[in-house]
Amino acid sequence: MLRMIVEKHLKTWRVPPTRFGRDAVGDPCFVFDLRDGREPRPRTERRVRAYIAAFEQERAQ
Repeated sequence: MLRMIVEKHLKTWRVPPTRFGRDAVGDPCFVFDLRDGREPRPRTERRVRAYIAAFEQERAQ
């Protein structure tokens, strides 16, 4: 589920996966790891969701 949300965000905003990972959780390989089946911890998932929400809110203004 999180992977689909991240992929949609990347496509919609044309954000490179390494940039997203670095900005959202400090890990440039995060998206690639998700694509390889990584299951993030609940705290990490909350951070990613909060990052996406804040990013989209900022862009909407």
